[in-house]
Amino acid sequence: MDRRPGDVLSEVQALVDHGVTEVTFLGQNVNTYGVEFGDKLAFGKLLRAAGEIEGLERIRFTSPHPAAFTDDVIDAMAETPAVMPSLHMPLQSGSDAVLKAMKRSYRSEKFLGILDRVREKIPNAAITTDIIVGFPGETEEDFQETLRVVRLARFSAAFTFQYSIRPGTPAAEMPNQIPKAVVQDRYERLVALQNQIALEENEAQIGKDVNVLVAAGEGRKDAASLRMTGRTEDFRLAHFDVPAGSDVPRPGDVVTVTVTAAAPYHLLADSVDGSPLRIRRTRSGDAWDRAEAESCAVGDEPASGNVSLGLPGIRTSLLG
Repeated sequence: MDRRPGDVLSEVQALVDHGVTEVTFLGQNVNTYGVEFGDKLAFGKLLRAAGEIEGLERIRFTSPHPAAFTDDVIDAMAETPAVMPSLHMPLQSGSDAVLKAMKRSYRSEKFLGILDRVREKIPNAAITTDIIVGFPGETEEDFQETLRVVRLARFSAAFTFQYSIRPGTPAAEMPNQIPKAVVQDRYERLVALQNQIALEENEAQIGKDVNVLVAAGEGRKDAASLRMTGRTEDFRLAHFDVPAGSDVPRPGDVVTVTVTAAAPYHLLADSVDGSPLRIRRTRSGDAWDRAEAESCAVGDEPASGNVSLGLPGIRTSLLG
């Protein structure tokens, strides 16, 4: 069941009181939040109300559904400073025929229209997606439609998957199952295209200052590369170095760094002149210090929690 907005906001407030600065509203289709209590605009209102909570700096949500994504949510994103300029909008396929076979209630032009409206209101929005290739009956022409939509959408990242038969599902009984070699070939072509787009989108960030919420343990090579890692406001992964003599940010602090290089999956921000990091100490960083002191285990990650909302949920972590 959907929890009432007041109950949700009270729980967010409690989390903020404990040092949380970022929350993520999580559900299979967050746009349906509020239907059970008769308010189809409830999710946009929830975003706005959460944005009024003092100390809550970053709000995200996932995942909306293209068939139910409405302009009131876009307006709430654009008009609420705490709602970050990032959006995960699942595409699945760019072929209308495949979407119909998947029983998806939207089509590619509707999907692209949503992205256009988001970017009209939030020009700097970074949009990510999910795509599956090799669904039963997918032709080469269908696959080319997916590539066309990917080129137009210019996703900052995409979670790409190969269809495989799962016994007991309707798709497993469909005719025209695609040979594994064909699925693999299409997958590789899709990944190559998306990686090129992601690289171009990330390279466009070079020279820009970005605000990075410092994480703990997200960068697998941080120790070897003498870097730290975090997420930008639009959710890009950013690795940055700590110049000699600079203060070291804590997980949960925010650093402002200049992007110096890019790859398809991350940004690099290495100091070019050895200047100290620009660090904003935060309540989350303070909470990290307290957690470290209480655990007496330097380097352990703080506990994270999932807070149920009924259909949606708030996923939170001490680090955001």
